[in-house]
Amino acid sequence: MNARIAPLVASLDPDAIARSGRTVIATEAAAIRALEARVDASFVHACGLILACRGRLVVTGMGKSGHVGRKIAATLASTGTPSFFVHPGEASHGDLGMIQPDDVVLALSNSGETDELLFILPVIKRQGIPLIAITGNPKSSLAHQADAHLDASISSEACPLGLAPTASTTAALVMGDALAIALLEARGFTAEDFARSHPAGSLGRRLLLHISDIMHTGEGVPTVAPNASLTEALMEMTRKHLGMTAVVDAERCLLGVFTDGDLRRALDDEDVDLRGASVEALMTRGPKTITSDKLAIEAAQLMEKHQIHALLVVDEQQRVVGALNIHDLLRARVV
Repeated sequence: MNARIAPLVASLDPDAIARSGRTVIATEAAAIRALEARVDASFVHACGLILACRGRLVVTGMGKSGHVGRKIAATLASTGTPSFFVHPGEASHGDLGMIQPDDVVLALSNSGETDELLFILPVIKRQGIPLIAITGNPKSSLAHQADAHLDASISSEACPLGLAPTASTTAALVMGDALAIALLEARGFTAEDFARSHPAGSLGRRLLLHISDIMHTGEGVPTVAPNASLTEALMEMTRKHLGMTAVVDAERCLLGVFTDGDLRRALDDEDVDLRGASVEALMTRGPKTITSDKLAIEAAQLMEKHQIHALLVVDEQQRVVGALNIHDLLRARVV
């Protein structure tokens, strides 16, 4: 039989709705503030158990605590602590085999009396696996059996009925985040480490993508000799679609760059013989360059700083080995 659903109200009270929403936020904010004083020796001990773990941190919880546990496990895994979630009900039917003696278990339960968790505790304890518990009841069975207990108790739920897990799940989630970030800092986990576990994200692209991954190479690099005519330089720029061409010697060492801007300046200079001038006389000497081992985001920063739209890539001998422009960075979603 379906639960009774209240009929739609013809007219809503905007003030009452806003007041209800603010009350929820205030209640949950108070629950979070209360956690700060509970980051104590037990919290430090929990971090020590995890840092000493030679296996993985196994997170488990039932119902809403399970949903929170999944998020905590994901946060831990992405911040340097190998972690995964095991459903306690499934653990009783074979998934306990996923938990090994070198692991540490993190169990979440607001009451601390969740049957599915208490049922598997003897097996965990028998293997000598350290147990960390996050509960809302320091006197519960789960709290007493834990090697480290993290107190996430609250004074009241945000739900006016006191039934729906609201402030309690928020408190547990924040305590899990506190664990994850404390461990991150203790491990010296860096932004580059984070990017390696997020290669498809924008941060991963910014921190892992190198110039060599996106630059034009070989015949795709526009180059002309210093004695090339203006027409030859323009034709090379047109063929390669980068808005510029490198001016190189016989060894492909960079002498300068000729860009759309150089062309506009030459057209505006009455003293320049456009028909007879070589590209060497019109090029920009000492252009901005970058090496192929640099990150793509460094190219973007260099372009932004100097208000340019393309870069030549050189090796240690200043030989031109590649080129890229702002469109290459856009296609790679670096900018």
